[in-house]
Amino acid sequence: MTLAIIGGALWILGIIALLVGIFPADQALAVADRVWPILLFVVAVTVVAELASRAGLFDVVAARLARIARGRTAWLWVLVVALATVATAFLSLDTTAVLLTPVVVAMAVARKLDPLPFAFVTVVLANTASLFLPVSNLTNLLASDALGGHDPVAFLALLGPSALIAVAVSVVVLTVVFLRKLPKTYPDAASPAVADPVLLRVSAVVTVALLPLLVIGLDPWMPALAAAVVLIVTFALRAPRALGIRLVPWSLLVFAGGLFLAVGALEAVGIGRVTSVLAGSGDDLVSLWQLAGVGALAANGINNLPAYLAMESVAGSPVRLAALLIGVNAGPIVTPWASLATLLWHDRLVAAGVEVRWSRFVLLGAVIAPLILVLAVLPLTL
Repeated sequence: MTLAIIGGALWILGIIALLVGIFPADQALAVADRVWPILLFVVAVTVVAELASRAGLFDVVAARLARIARGRTAWLWVLVVALATVATAFLSLDTTAVLLTPVVVAMAVARKLDPLPFAFVTVVLANTASLFLPVSNLTNLLASDALGGHDPVAFLALLGPSALIAVAVSVVVLTVVFLRKLPKTYPDAASPAVADPVLLRVSAVVTVALLPLLVIGLDPWMPALAAAVVLIVTFALRAPRALGIRLVPWSLLVFAGGLFLAVGALEAVGIGRVTSVLAGSGDDLVSLWQLAGVGALAANGINNLPAYLAMESVAGSPVRLAALLIGVNAGPIVTPWASLATLLWHDRLVAAGVEVRWSRFVLLGAVIAPLILVLAVLPLTL
């Protein structure tokens, strides 16, 4: 509800800017033409992930990983890290934060393990592992559009080494802080109940088929929409009550749409002149650190999406754009509001009855984020 209220206010500001002539109509149409494929992808992949979750896919995968680990907590930790990284890279950080978090928490509780360390794995990697592919983060989709197209190979070549560093730093810190506090072994637990095996199999096939289709160079909304249609038809035939208007992330759409409109209006009045002074220029290491640092500070101060939109115009080269993404993707893990995924993650923990102190989140992020900003920028200069 809060996102919808903020988004509504942003829509009002953008419309006022249009009516008084501050924001020219042709620029607004250009923003809309750029944004609609991105928002359509967000809706489609959210529907796919939600329906797959309702079919029990994530529960079954998590239980399978627990069996593969054979009661050894260290191996389970590694497998959860891998699952969170893959889910974030291919299905976006929101999927990891919203859908994977309660699954991992339930898996830990069923095996008498403290769920909080595993919950921190999901939220940290939801942010720091979102540098791999264009579909991993909304900001990546915007950046890939600015780079001239949705080429996953080119994107991975540019940011892959930095993404690996961001994940490695996150995992090392999380392991040092949490793994030693967990018991070395855990008891087995019953397999999750599956209400409809057919829905589970169809969801698994559709999800597995979607992953490579998202990285072969198609506009991401195309395979995501096709996958969503297949699952919607399947659920309509077998479990129609699972379908409903709530599958669509309306609050996020209203917020993102209003944000695009409002930031477009700010750009029309010259916000780029302010951001250019703060972010500097140049492709040398110090300049890239400056851009990534300012992006991270802006993301933690307001939110990573407006931070990216406000600073995109001063990231005039591929390496500068990559540095900005490092700042606004991997950097916003210090304040709760820096990433929408973090707020959604906290809501899911509250719903699951898991208490998490924001002070602990802030302290952990204050350690991880600076390390990532310093180290992940280095490959961009090689």
